[in-house]
Amino acid sequence: MKTALYLIPVTLGETEINRVLPTYNREVILSIRHFIVEDIRSARRFLKKTDREIDIDKLTFYELNQHTPPEIIESFLKPLFLGESVGVISEAGCPAIADPGADVVRLAQANRFTVIPLVGPSSILMSLMASGFNGQSFAFHGYLPIETSERAKMIHKLEARAYAEDQTQIFIETPYRNEKMLEDLIRNCRQETKLCIAANISCEDEWIVTKRIKEWAGKKTEIGKRPCIFLIYKG
Repeated sequence: MKTALYLIPVTLGETEINRVLPTYNREVILSIRHFIVEDIRSARRFLKKTDREIDIDKLTFYELNQHTPPEIIESFLKPLFLGESVGVISEAGCPAIADPGADVVRLAQANRFTVIPLVGPSSILMSLMASGFNGQSFAFHGYLPIETSERAKMIHKLEARAYAEDQTQIFIETPYRNEKMLEDLIRNCRQETKLCIAANISCEDEWIVTKRIKEWAGKKTEIGKRPCIFLIYKG
């Protein structure tokens, strides 16, 4: 196996590994002894889920999240300097996409290390695939502002871009605020604007629906407090 920084996707929710991840990923994981992870506990669970026989106690973990001091991140790459591969594991989905893993990838590139992204589920791309919206031009914005007036301004701005640039606009929300997000979109978007909501992508209870804003208004949804991707596009 080539020495590199491997970006290792994680299943979304409780999806079975063999349903969304290639067997090659397992081979790569078993060849690595050093992992940069967003959360050590969940990373250990994922690795055990990948192979029950893996010896977790022989692995080294470096935690990379919003609490990690920036000045120590480069030290996580020490194994690469010594000729050993390092794996990056996010909480869910693909590392470095809406994820702190991007910081370590940036340093690896700056130091001319090989960076290898492995195949795996991306809720952003999978929701776009299933939306029926423009897949040639799209933008992902992460979380929108929480404050009501600022959020309204951002929704208007993104909707305007969808129409002016023929571009799909994609964003996410904390699960317990899903219903509030839907209410704000209904309140601030044009009636003909299209909205796709994709919940629990790749899981058994996956739910992906596209309607015009006027068709969402007053209707009961199944999103609840599940991880969701929201996409808007011109009507």
